[in-house]
Amino acid sequence: MDQPHVVILGGGPAGVGAAYKLRKEGKARVTLLERNPYLGGNAGSFQEGEQWLDFGSHRLHHASEPEILADIQMLLGPDLKDRPRNGRIRLRGKWVKFPLSGPDLMLRLDKNFALNAAKDMVLKNLPGGGAGGEDTFASVLRANLGPTICEHFYFPYARKLWGHEPHELSGIQARRRVSSGTFAKLIKKVIKPPGKGFFYYPREGFGQISRAYADHATKDGAEIMLGWSVAGLKKTEAGWTVETTKDAETRRLDADFVWSTLPLTVAARMMDPAPPADILAAAGRIDYRAMLLVYVELPITQFHATDAHYFPEENVAMTRLSEPKNYFGLSAPEGRTVLCAEIPCMVGDRLWTMSDEDLGKMVVEDMRKVDLVPPVAHTRAFARRLPQAYPIYLNGYQDHLVPLDRWLAEQPRFLSYGRQGLFAHDNTHHALYMAYAATRCLDGDRFDTAEWSRYRKIFETHVVED
Repeated sequence: MDQPHVVILGGGPAGVGAAYKLRKEGKARVTLLERNPYLGGNAGSFQEGEQWLDFGSHRLHHASEPEILADIQMLLGPDLKDRPRNGRIRLRGKWVKFPLSGPDLMLRLDKNFALNAAKDMVLKNLPGGGAGGEDTFASVLRANLGPTICEHFYFPYARKLWGHEPHELSGIQARRRVSSGTFAKLIKKVIKPPGKGFFYYPREGFGQISRAYADHATKDGAEIMLGWSVAGLKKTEAGWTVETTKDAETRRLDADFVWSTLPLTVAARMMDPAPPADILAAAGRIDYRAMLLVYVELPITQFHATDAHYFPEENVAMTRLSEPKNYFGLSAPEGRTVLCAEIPCMVGDRLWTMSDEDLGKMVVEDMRKVDLVPPVAHTRAFARRLPQAYPIYLNGYQDHLVPLDRWLAEQPRFLSYGRQGLFAHDNTHHALYMAYAATRCLDGDRFDTAEWSRYRKIFETHVVED
């Protein structure tokens, strides 16, 4: 029997992971469409001069499934290095190690903070100290961690990251996005067992993981089409016709299955016949937080020994400042380093529309506010803009997400998966897990929807690794 043709939309980790597995196991003919000239999506990298830069700060965590980690180690070989984490977070005007360290917390922060946090822990365990009936980001974390840690760290960080007050966000946002959302989990992070506090990172930027998956998929017969945008998805008796464009050229691909890693709101609007009016309305009520990535170039070999600095403080726009060279431990290129500042915003707002030059000046000014004064003037600044960086889980968002997700799941021979396709807060290893799971569900010309539903339950347990 001929192999089914699977057209994959999107070349992020979920897309290239599925292309790799489908071809490695000989389950399908594969065509992957990616509108950008690079692979990896938001977890991709680009080369600027002699240096690889990521779209923000990314790490491959030790929590990766053994099969996935083994594949990545095989694909990258010596280009994948196990690295110790070396981050800092600014709390109450003081720098503290991140991931958190018990001795460092005790030595760096004032005694009132430590005493109040300890008091919160005691009160939480007294009768009546648990969560109330409300289920919001604020209520969940306040009940589990107490007001001290929330008011000085999680709540201001949430305002910056998602652009809403903590009480406006769903409790699911806390459970899916805060891996240390209870005192017990926080203590485990602070008192780390041996082997914790490390991560894997590739020599040529984090996007090298996606490029390696795609390269091996291509060698096994997959067609990877870079620079091609999806213009429409038309249902047919046999499956789908995917219309795709590049410059002035249009191609139509006949697919037995379409596997989409695009934002589910975007995929629904592309379909012909169009979704019912209520489904389109639901798609319009689901929103994403955008991210500005501002790269500041300095004419020095290294700015700081720290990998990444975190800023819950609301007097600066950036949430994180990283130095990409440090992630793999590179010194080259000599006499030049680039810093990456992450600034959450919304598409079209004041920050989004600022010029690259003004954004660079703002980042340098923010650095001065937090005692990270550059030793020399920056030589240039440039920005990259991610319109869909994080899903925003507002209270009641499920009233819109559930019917949209259900409608997409009902479309024959169509699969929406991955971080964007499931509106999920996930790491790269989670997205790859979805790709591997989807491949397991394909059996000849049949996709096992019952088995996929079981995997969906597992996906719901995923919590983002910081």
